[in-house]
Amino acid sequence: MVPIPMGGRARAGGAGDVYAACMPSPGTVVSVINYKGGVGKTTLAANIGAEVARRGRRVLLVDLDPQASLTFSFYRPREWEQRLADSSTILQWFGSVLDAGTPDPLHKYVLTPPAVNEIIARHGPGQLDLVASHLELVDVDLDFAAALGGSRFQRGSPRYLRLHRALADALEDPQFQAYDVILVDCPPNFTMVTRTGIVASEHILVPAKPDYLSTLGIDYLRRKISELVSDYNRVVGPAGTQINPTILGVVLTMIQYGSGGPINAQRNYIAQPSSIEVPVFQQGIRENKTLFGPTGEEGIPAVLTPNANPTVQYELQQLASEFLAKIRI
Repeated sequence: MVPIPMGGRARAGGAGDVYAACMPSPGTVVSVINYKGGVGKTTLAANIGAEVARRGRRVLLVDLDPQASLTFSFYRPREWEQRLADSSTILQWFGSVLDAGTPDPLHKYVLTPPAVNEIIARHGPGQLDLVASHLELVDVDLDFAAALGGSRFQRGSPRYLRLHRALADALEDPQFQAYDVILVDCPPNFTMVTRTGIVASEHILVPAKPDYLSTLGIDYLRRKISELVSDYNRVVGPAGTQINPTILGVVLTMIQYGSGGPINAQRNYIAQPSSIEVPVFQQGIRENKTLFGPTGEEGIPAVLTPNANPTVQYELQQLASEFLAKIRI
């Protein structure tokens, strides 16, 4: 297995590096992913993003998951269907990427959800923006395969780099320089859509429940990221802009507590990520039916919701502090 370097977005030497050094850079890009669904991936992305924005930063959320749960955290499904679905989602942008011409600028698809930003504005100059997902995004991977010549990840395709770098190149637009943090909510798989998110990212954030399947997927995910890094950097060559996203850490979610701390059934799994030498956030998030249940209709994540569970809000705030310390902003 090729190890994942610990240095963020790498810039290789050579002629390609001169071009790369002149390109504008977006804020810190972090992909949120786990192979196991139902681990609180979208919940973490929404709440970390909202809390970081409340503290005065500009945050962009990019929803790559066809379930669109992150999108529905800020827009009601009916509003999404009536106003956004036909023209204002990542699906339409990917369609332009797969066309032979020049892709649409991604900033055309950036939304500013009103409810959460009304609360954020009470605290300072922060802002939370969103690129919405679409339920039909699940079919886009077939279009990627066709564009790559019939194989999803064919390294010999002349469009390999262009398609893998689609999101990374879009985020180099000067419009995205104003963001401090860009969080990419990836689907629980390693399709081409996910791969565009990983290629664009400096860091990977891995939510995991303390159970067998969730922790089992962490090492598998690490291997898949390593394979992508190795394949991509081989194609781009030593003179190009290489990638080396780091695993920022595992965030343990849905922890069940007894009188003496986490329940016995979860304790071994809580220790599992450390045993395979993957960094783990000190702050975990306890089980909460409201937090991890169906998305609400108010468009405001739990960390900013008035009269929400104060213990859970405190944990989310501490997690956001640790996140900011790890990405050093």
